[in-house]
Amino acid sequence: MLTIQGLECGYGRMKVLEAIDFEVGAESVGLFGPNGAGKTTLISAIMGMVKPWKGTIELDGQKINGTETYSIARMGVALVPQERELFPGMSVEDNLMLGAAYIPHAKDDIPAQIEKIYAMFPILKERRTQLAGTMSGGQQRMLAIGRALMSKPRLLILDEPSLGLQPSIVAEVFDVLKSLKSSVSILVTEQNVRESLRAIDRGYVLENGRIVLADSAEGLKTNPYVIKSYLGI
Repeated sequence: MLTIQGLECGYGRMKVLEAIDFEVGAESVGLFGPNGAGKTTLISAIMGMVKPWKGTIELDGQKINGTETYSIARMGVALVPQERELFPGMSVEDNLMLGAAYIPHAKDDIPAQIEKIYAMFPILKERRTQLAGTMSGGQQRMLAIGRALMSKPRLLILDEPSLGLQPSIVAEVFDVLKSLKSSVSILVTEQNVRESLRAIDRGYVLENGRIVLADSAEGLKTNPYVIKSYLGI
């Protein structure tokens, strides 16, 4: 699905990522690391918002370096941004519809997709006429995930989905991600490593712009460095 080799990029003269080798297949993959490690920069590079200085990013064997973000979305990659970035003055249902409106393979299936999202997040159906900006943070996160899924993606990317949410909502969000593993490839960046390890198959640890560790979810759970640095045990 997604293959990254030798990626190097940054902002201006400041290098953020170096020698990144990374891949996501038909699976759920976690990307962990502290603030400033480069997680969001890596996602931005995948989505075409940051141009690579070196290396390649391929989607199903097709090089997408330099491809515009809207084209990457149409190729089947959907992003749930850290800040959600909903349309606050529009209703829940209108936000969902926009998730598919400009995606050729999804726009003709909007009614059926909306019903799937409502089944996944019943609160969104209850609030379907409510303005998105008046919802709680947890409800907005569910709406952002639902909007991304409306595009019927092959790869779903989530940037810090638990950020700012209360523990019960965090657990619900990761339960949904776990249930999605069989139908869509997932890449999730998180600081909540403990919760994430319940929902992923494999994970990478990114520190100071470099991948320092890669292993299965079970391997990461028992890795002494991960336990000490990220699980607080």
